[in-house]
Amino acid sequence: MKTRPFAITASSALVVLLAACGAPHASSPASTGGSATSSSVASVANVSDADVSFAQLMIPHHQQAVEMADLALSRKTSPEVKQLAEQIKAAQGPEIEMMSTWLEGWGAPMAMGADHSGHDMGGMDMSGMMSDDDMQALADAQGAEFDRMWLEMMIAHHQGAISMAEQVKGASSNADVTSLAGAVMTGQAVEIDAMQKLLAQ
Repeated sequence: MKTRPFAITASSALVVLLAACGAPHASSPASTGGSATSSSVASVANVSDADVSFAQLMIPHHQQAVEMADLALSRKTSPEVKQLAEQIKAAQGPEIEMMSTWLEGWGAPMAMGADHSGHDMGGMDMSGMMSDDDMQALADAQGAEFDRMWLEMMIAHHQGAISMAEQVKGASSNADVTSLAGAVMTGQAVEIDAMQKLLAQ
């Protein structure tokens, strides 16, 4: 496993790990009663290609979750869907900033290049991402149909994030990366359960 030198930046020292992608908040009906935290100082050692790939791929994954949340917040939806959308959006912004700070500190680009030949991704990809057609269909939906589509798509999105987190957790020795991955796995499993129950109603 390749390692990369880690340069400490002023911003990296201020990074605080918040709830993972869609991780439940205490006020949420899907809450487990706690939140995931990590040290305020990003790890400065044991940064691998898998860690870099995880951050580069999870950032756009989070960004699409924010886009989906914004769609739900921009129209009339059920209170449960709106609360989930608010919760997901509140988690995504800080985590995008956190992972962006990691990449800056690691001296890595924000996005993965088209040529991955020299990058050990460990088979990782952006699982659960919606296509442009999927997103357009969601944007065109209204009312109960929107709620159903949103829940189904967000479940698939969360399942993809869990898959990515499982892969990096098994490959990484970086404490901050594995902490975030663990929080994604725990928090999003809880939210998937909540969304599946809403679909069953």
